[in-house]
Amino acid sequence: MTSDIAIPAPETVAANGHGEAHTTAGFAGLTLGSIGVVYGDIGTSPLYAFREAVTAASGMEGVPTQAAVLGVISMILWALVVVVTLKYVVILLRADNNGEGGTLALMALAQRAVGTGGATIVLLGIISGALFYGDAVITPALSVLSAVEGMKDVTATFEPYVVPLTVVILLGLFAVQSRGTARVAAFFGPIMCVWFAVIALAAIGPIMHQPQVLLALNPLHAVSFMLHHGLIGFVTLGAVFLAVTGAEALYADLGHFGKRPIQTAWLFIVLPSLALNYLGQGALVLADPKAIESPFFQLFPQGWARGGMVVLATIATVIASQAVITGAYSLTRQAIQLGLLPRFEIRHTSEAHSGQIFIPRINQLLLVAVVMLVLMFRSSSALASAYGISVTGTMVVTAMMGFVVIWKVWKWSPLWAAALIAPFLFLDLTFLAANLLKVFEGGWVPLALGALMIILMYTWRRGSRLLFEKSRKLEFPLADLVAMLEKRPPQRVPGTAVFLTSDPLSAPTALMHSLKHYKVLHEKNVILTIETAPTPRIDPAERVKLEQISPTFSKVTLKFGFMESPNVPKALAIARKLGWQFDIMSTSFFLSRRALKPAAHSGMPRWQDRLFISLSRSANDATDYFQIPSGRVVEVGTQVTI
Repeated sequence: MTSDIAIPAPETVAANGHGEAHTTAGFAGLTLGSIGVVYGDIGTSPLYAFREAVTAASGMEGVPTQAAVLGVISMILWALVVVVTLKYVVILLRADNNGEGGTLALMALAQRAVGTGGATIVLLGIISGALFYGDAVITPALSVLSAVEGMKDVTATFEPYVVPLTVVILLGLFAVQSRGTARVAAFFGPIMCVWFAVIALAAIGPIMHQPQVLLALNPLHAVSFMLHHGLIGFVTLGAVFLAVTGAEALYADLGHFGKRPIQTAWLFIVLPSLALNYLGQGALVLADPKAIESPFFQLFPQGWARGGMVVLATIATVIASQAVITGAYSLTRQAIQLGLLPRFEIRHTSEAHSGQIFIPRINQLLLVAVVMLVLMFRSSSALASAYGISVTGTMVVTAMMGFVVIWKVWKWSPLWAAALIAPFLFLDLTFLAANLLKVFEGGWVPLALGALMIILMYTWRRGSRLLFEKSRKLEFPLADLVAMLEKRPPQRVPGTAVFLTSDPLSAPTALMHSLKHYKVLHEKNVILTIETAPTPRIDPAERVKLEQISPTFSKVTLKFGFMESPNVPKALAIARKLGWQFDIMSTSFFLSRRALKPAAHSGMPRWQDRLFISLSRSANDATDYFQIPSGRVVEVGTQVTI
């Protein structure tokens, strides 16, 4: 999955250009933090991945054979080695965008490298971002439901309460999001460390009783199973992919934890624990084929141990869900900054960490979608069919953009770049094809969610561009207007007026209307433009650019990274060092609020016009988004046809 997670680490982390983190937390603290946040999703995959894969491999017979068990374990282990270890840990962690990772960070990096011909890169970024929202809906539903289902292994009387209890846990999880992740974060790492230790230790006994399960370490078992089982082998591959969901988080959280802590945690703790657990589940099923109904929980003895494991599994899945929910917030903020979504209200839940944010509207939409999924599918097995498509789709897109970065940014020859990425892309496409077989069983859910998000993102981007072009044609050149006003100035009033505009070459609509209706001009006037850089963060020294146009007019450009939340007053305070005497209490901010109406002849279909207009109405107020004190804002309304 792809998840850009707001870091719940106790100390500030700043990444340099090589994906390494400079922090006061220390290497051990970062490694522990990465175990808690990065590996929650992939760490809880043993709850359902092996069961679903062996069930698929058993076909119509329904009884797992030794060949099926060894083949599935071999495929899972080598998927973890090739997809996670080689593709992500070894290669993609090096492809950072000023220390940041994740699908939109990679898109921005690739787009910057390609230059003007980056439309395809943007489309790939939109697709991968849209598919992630599908993943963000399915992960909490599947993870929590699969853990709560463990109650049935404690006692069958719990079965009617599985779905209601899952819904209650999910409601509680989304209800506490507004408090921020910092308080819960301190428990993430230690709990997941206990989780990995327990699932590894529980597997040792069954492996010792069935040592032949270790034959699965030979990749020939995976190859042989695929060659001799035709369509069943292909269907099984789709279920095997459940074992590597969460791999995108390795890359997404590069900037939060740094490359070395993430690599160390994977190679020395997470991968060995997962490998042992899958081997242990396999050994259990080899000894008793009926154990396939719930191989994970049957690794633990009946009674208090199994009951305790259900509780621990539920906590672990909540952590996995927390990571992907927080990731949806961060991805949304990046999408807003990159011009793919309208402005939404963004609340900061930490004074120390800008990455810890909460977006109420996204939280509400996710909650509704997640609860609907649980009530529709009612079991983790049914939901598992819906899971793989969004994740495999994201991985395919990541591989494609990775090729562009290796070729254009790393300056490899296209042939060598293709030779490096092609095997991974082939494997990702194979996984995607295998998962597409499940479209009618539930795979349509992430495809429908992804398609909806693609339409929304494309409509917003296209509509914004058309609106900008139309506005530019109607607007007056700023230089000409300033020259006229300096030659024949209107009545002056004391103070400073700041006019926000997206086009610094044209006179802002708010300025034109102010002159037209009030026929006055402030003593000092600032044309303010806010730009989003293709890098995650901007050095404070490069935040403000000041340009004097005339004695009473100046241009100020504020630049923010796509992972930063714009704070205009704070950024303008920097302008004092550049010579501008800025006093927030004697400054008025003029914003133009546009009421959009569909034009008779638009550049988009009528339905898309109406969608863009409704999206613009749902956008958060610019005053709140740019953190401007509401008492200092004057809004001027205009009607625009699009």
